[in-house]
Amino acid sequence: MSATVVDVTWTDPATWYAALPAFHAAAAALITDPAGRVLLVKPTYRDHWAFPGGYVEEGEFPHDACGREVREELGLAVPVRELLVVDWAPPSGSRPRAIISFTFDCGSRADTDGITLPGQELEDVAFFSPDGAENCLPDNVAPRIRAALIARARRTPAYLPHGKPPQ
Repeated sequence: MSATVVDVTWTDPATWYAALPAFHAAAAALITDPAGRVLLVKPTYRDHWAFPGGYVEEGEFPHDACGREVREELGLAVPVRELLVVDWAPPSGSRPRAIISFTFDCGSRADTDGITLPGQELEDVAFFSPDGAENCLPDNVAPRIRAALIARARRTPAYLPHGKPPQ
């Protein structure tokens, strides 16, 4: 006599959802100046620069997280416009889950006047040429610069699985 195996995932939605893979989500802002230079921030807790932005909180839409993070980090209320880049990265180092990063078009501004940095989190903010910005970012994040600028120009979002265009 053989035992009957019941797949509870189809009968118990809570169990099914609990078994699905989980991931982290982050949202970032592409802000440029009229010359096309890219605004980056220098976190106090990292050796490299970053896009303004941060993690999406539970129940928060990624575009809302982008606006919130720019307000918290720079003291600016910016329009969060089109989605430019979606980047997926697998778990790495101490991060046990994959991360999906959304980069949104947050317009242009002439300079850094009016920006107020939270000293405990950020130590600097500056505009960089696209090449300069790529050199300031980690290798897995740097491709978002070109992808975001191209996506903005074409008005079509880019997908970068693990920082690279799909093959």
